[in-house]
Amino acid sequence: MKKYTLTSIILSAGLGLSSLSAATLADAANIDVAKVCDVKANGIEGVLKTAAEYNALAKKLGVEFKRKGVTTSQYITDTEAAAKTKAKEVILKYKKKGKVKKHTFATTYAAWRACSFAVRAVQQVNEAEKTWRLAVPGDGFKF
Repeated sequence: MKKYTLTSIILSAGLGLSSLSAATLADAANIDVAKVCDVKANGIEGVLKTAAEYNALAKKLGVEFKRKGVTTSQYITDTEAAAKTKAKEVILKYKKKGKVKKHTFATTYAAWRACSFAVRAVQQVNEAEKTWRLAVPGDGFKF
């Protein structure tokens, strides 16, 4: 029963992906995250533009990253605000167990992190479409 439910969820998710822009998913599979998200080479604005583009797709797919209580969208908006004011650090605020907490990152690191999270989220969806069959017991792995 669980196997059937999991398989049907995966198949229905795969069918939903075909209606989205297949070129963007295919492009994401071939992206080198280290080159695209390099702040020194592309600048903070370029990296954040790439992050916003791929995070929009990740949100459509329902796979936006959330790390230490902070979503990728929040990384992008707070880093853009810090870049406009030319601040050296980004302070990301979030709630945990009803209390407001904060993380402080260097602006360049926060931009890299936002970009890599956004691109990797889309890449992992693309990888899952191709390799999900290996995760089904008895279909590839020997126990």
